[in-house]
Amino acid sequence: MSKKNTSSDVGAELLAGWLAARSIARGLPLPVPERGGLRVDTGSAIEVRRYVFAGPSPEIRELAMSITTPRIFIKMLGSAERLLELVAPMWQLQPGAYVMIHDGRADARPALSLGYRLELATEGFVTLARIVTADGDLAASGYAAEYGGMFIFDRIIVEEAHQRRGLGRAMMAALGSAQRSGAARRVLVATDAGRALYSTLGWTAISPYSTVVI
Repeated sequence: MSKKNTSSDVGAELLAGWLAARSIARGLPLPVPERGGLRVDTGSAIEVRRYVFAGPSPEIRELAMSITTPRIFIKMLGSAERLLELVAPMWQLQPGAYVMIHDGRADARPALSLGYRLELATEGFVTLARIVTADGDLAASGYAAEYGGMFIFDRIIVEEAHQRRGLGRAMMAALGSAQRSGAARRVLVATDAGRALYSTLGWTAISPYSTVVI
């Protein structure tokens, strides 16, 4: 008899696939297994590396005890309260997020408001979408990456001066049109504000995504 996948197995598989595709989208090294989770060496000015876990585990406590410097993030599928229980008080909670999935149905691309145009370009696994004004000013941008059976949306931004004009919806539809495989699973990680928008577009939150850093 074959072993059934548990919800934690599915969460771990989804998280690993999303994290790999995100690394491709951002030009980062692929994640590597470490301490029961996954490590990504991000090497940015605000983040040296991140450790990502599919749920609460004793390895998080051990990892947190071994880290004494800032700019190293620990992230976990699960509530902020549960993550804080596993780390010392010097670890500070960061703004919350949610892992969201979509059934992959292609939505009709909404018409852009007058005065905007869409630019869409795909290179390798990654698609970049930009919405610009008639003067060439950037109004919105976003990325998608299709890799390892995942199609992920990343860094979706609508500039403040251009919000509430349907550009976020247009951006998501434009990026979605770049998906090649109908079997690829659509995944994104959303802020609280983003979650509200994506929920209206058929996305479903499957777990909080919590973060701490010294």
